[in-house]
Amino acid sequence: MTFSRRLFATAALAATVAVGGLGTAWAVETTPYSDAAFKAAQTAGQPILIKIDANWCPTCKAQKPIIDKLAAEPKFKNLKIFRVDFDDMKPVVKAFGAQMQSTLITFKGTTETGRSVGDTKEASIAALLDKSL
Repeated sequence: MTFSRRLFATAALAATVAVGGLGTAWAVETTPYSDAAFKAAQTAGQPILIKIDANWCPTCKAQKPIIDKLAAEPKFKNLKIFRVDFDDMKPVVKAFGAQMQSTLITFKGTTETGRSVGDTKEASIAALLDKSL
């Protein structure tokens, strides 16, 4: 193997390892919504994100990597993320006053601090999450 091929192979391996490491750092736990878990997080005063989404929703799919990236930041280490399925959890969707999927609602303890619908901009989603801290 020539020097340039070895260099290329080494660089490619390093890039693969680096990207793989980032992927692990971005793995953020999202909990399926339950009244009991939500109330417990509120009582504990945790920052909370309610994600009302649907598996078929392209906007929801665009939001996911942004939320995962932001939630992996140290300042959001205590952020509790609950997923509400728009199609299967209609009473919960209605209780949150959501009209459509891709709705994001933040809480600081029991206080709602903000909401957005259909947002796929990292800066504004980050600003929304900041309100929960």
